Amino acid sequence: MAYAEKVFKVRNGKKTKQFTWRVRYKKPDGSWGSEPGFPTKRLAEDWGEQQEAAIREGRWVDPDLSRTRFGAFVKEWMEAQKPRGRTTMNRWERLETHILPQWKDTPLIALNWFDVEAWARGLALTVARSTVRDCVQLMSRIVNGAVDKRYLAVNPLAGRRLTGLPGDTATKKSDEEQVAEPEVVLELARRLGPVYGLHVITTAWTGLRWEELAGLQRRNTLLERRQKHDGGWFTCPVIRIDKEEGALAEYYVRDEGGKRRSYRALEPPKNAKSARDVDVPPFLAQLLEKHLADWPYDFVFTTKTGKWWWRSYWFEVLRPAADGRPERPKGRGRPASPEWKPVAPGLTMRDLRHTHDSWQEEIDVRPVLGYEQMGHKYPGIKGTYRHPTPPMRKQRLEGLQGLYERAMRNLGWESIWEG
Repeated sequence: MAYAEKVFKVRNGKKTKQFTWRVRYKKPDGSWGSEPGFPTKRLAEDWGEQQEAAIREGRWVDPDLSRTRFGAFVKEWMEAQKPRGRTTMNRWERLETHILPQWKDTPLIALNWFDVEAWARGLALTVARSTVRDCVQLMSRIVNGAVDKRYLAVNPLAGRRLTGLPGDTATKKSDEEQVAEPEVVLELARRLGPVYGLHVITTAWTGLRWEELAGLQRRNTLLERRQKHDGGWFTCPVIRIDKEEGALAEYYVRDEGGKRRSYRALEPPKNAKSARDVDVPPFLAQLLEKHLADWPYDFVFTTKTGKWWWRSYWFEVLRPAADGRPERPKGRGRPASPEWKPVAPGLTMRDLRHTHDSWQEEIDVRPVLGYEQMGHKYPGIKGTYRHPTPPMRKQRLEGLQGLYERAMRNLGWESIWEG
């Protein structure tokens, strides 16, 4: 049973007549716990009895654990997680750049929504709102872990939403800038040439993620889908995203000394639905077949020397082709370059993936097929009952082929690459 005892204050090494009360209570393992600092005996005993009642009911949280610093628990939580490598890298970037400088020394028990929301509003003045929300969501997940580990009884951030944040500092794109016209994609591909330009075209006409194309192997390219249909067979070429090595992961890892180093390797795709066969329209199948006939490497989309892409290196390739560049005279070891006018300012590979999904909507692709091809889970019970059929696939491929042929007519081109 909990009991209270006096704790006399000490001044200059001598005990004074002033005192507070400390409660002693039985912990689950049979040892005695204590909590000092109560002004009266009654308050101390009440608190101790509450702890023992919570212990008997199986809902007790050790007060010492609840005072664990947020930064210390972050390390424990991160070590227990097993997400994909890039997810781990992104979490550490959010933590080290934004979250821990503010919260690392805060006891878990001291976290509350009022303070976190106020901090988030201040953070939104300097970074994008999406970053702010990511940070708060990550904090909430970590505090959920503290609840699961019995460091806290409840998560004060759970179920709370940030609203009315200050304006986003990032420039928001218009709908027109987010979705590229087929003609624009082809113009961009012509500038980049047959090797790099095909990478852009394949992204726009298949919707594959950057890491899926960067890790695409020859053995998974232009396989055949074969389904019974109308008394015969429906067939079409596909790109397979392998369930074991379907994505090129690129992120930072930490060595034993805590230093970051870059890391690239093939990993499983983002989730179970991402392992899929993506149907390829006829024109793209022809381009890929020609590319592979001349391409000496096992990976379909690499640098011209066969090395895996770094995102930053691809950025240097894509940006001048999309944003434009001034004329550059011939220099030492460098050929002259003509001026390029902007054709798609700010366009990214992610935008091209969004473009593909928008094109699917434009050509009336059935949702169950559109979700499958993008590697998304079809929502609700219909995702269990509905399945793509050969007529759906045929209609999608004809629509994508039509977008290409229309763009070529509008541009007045016979082929994408001259010569």
